[in-house]
Amino acid sequence: MPRTGLCGCWGGRALPLLLAYISYLLLGATVFQLLEKQAEAQSRHEFQFEKLRFLENYTCLDQRALEQFVQVIMEAWVKGVNPKGNSTNPSNWDFGSSFFFAGTVVTTIGFGNLSPSTEAGQVFCVFYALVGIPLNVVFLNHLGTGLRAHLAIRERWEDQPRRSQQLQVLGLALFLILGTLVILIFPPLIFSHVEGWSFSEGFYFAFITLSTIGFGDYVVGTDPSKHYVSMYRSLTAVWILLGLAWLALILPLGPLLLHRCSQLWLLSRGLGPKDKSAPDPSGLPRPQKIPISA
Repeated sequence: MPRTGLCGCWGGRALPLLLAYISYLLLGATVFQLLEKQAEAQSRHEFQFEKLRFLENYTCLDQRALEQFVQVIMEAWVKGVNPKGNSTNPSNWDFGSSFFFAGTVVTTIGFGNLSPSTEAGQVFCVFYALVGIPLNVVFLNHLGTGLRAHLAIRERWEDQPRRSQQLQVLGLALFLILGTLVILIFPPLIFSHVEGWSFSEGFYFAFITLSTIGFGDYVVGTDPSKHYVSMYRSLTAVWILLGLAWLALILPLGPLLLHRCSQLWLLSRGLGPKDKSAPDPSGLPRPQKIPISA
């Protein structure tokens, strides 16, 4: 049975792969947090000390003092410290943010707004990416293949009744439309509401993220003036993984839907393929094909 085969494939191969994938992300988030959070806290306190010293000592600002302060700001920014706000800003290396960073590493998005600043963190990131990127490709490919086999079976589709064919095409179209709403329409609305962006900015972020371009000009959960839910960035990482899996699914399903719609259109105009059992118009039996090996 197709259902039995799908369940057996899911239980035998996909489920262990999914568990390994999630475990690897959790491992990366934990290690990045342990390696980077303390270094970030130290950089944050050093930056705050420099700001206070600047305000106390430089009542009349000159060019040299300005250049020094700008240099301090740039060094803090490179280490992931936002110059706005104070030392009570949420950490960029708490578990939720570390999980988000681990997801951007294995998906090769790389926004560029955050990177390991310690030597140990940089070395771990290299080896983590060497294993995580192929694992991400294998997981998304396996998930997309399994869903395509379950939702879009080509075998004997032409032999099914016309109504069944129409229902299958309608179901496939609804699946693609709902997937588009869930992955590309609703998340930008949420991002726009939480981050204070316009819908076009939220949609731009969603597209740049899911296409793995990752410019880094728009990144969620980075405004120190906002109070985010603790799992906000972790949920965003989960959305990225689901979005990439959905894209891996619709890339072959889109041409399949167009192919089936064209077949239904030809059948409705009487231009579809003729039945193999139909007699030849001349009344003579059709010649049998002889294999080349004969």
